[in-house]
Amino acid sequence: MGIIGWIVLGLLAGALAKAIMPGRDPGGILVTMLLGIVGAFVGGFIGRLIFNTDLGQFFDLRTWLLAILGSIVVLAIYRAVTGKRVTH
Repeated sequence: MGIIGWIVLGLLAGALAKAIMPGRDPGGILVTMLLGIVGAFVGGFIGRLIFNTDLGQFFDLRTWLLAILGSIVVLAIYRAVTGKRVTH
């Protein structure tokens, strides 16, 4: 997949991760979608490490599931790190 494919996949996976894990995120939807791009890469790493599989083509179900899984992981970590800050 090309870099544009990764970006589109990450943006959509980030939006789906947000729909799966609703709640208030610091930074809004833009940060959530950027986390989705990072999550797509993390999903590829998780797939290779745990399931011994790589990301396939853009329209492959395995690619989407791994990207969404990675986005959920990154979003959960982001919420855990930023959720404990106190603002005045």
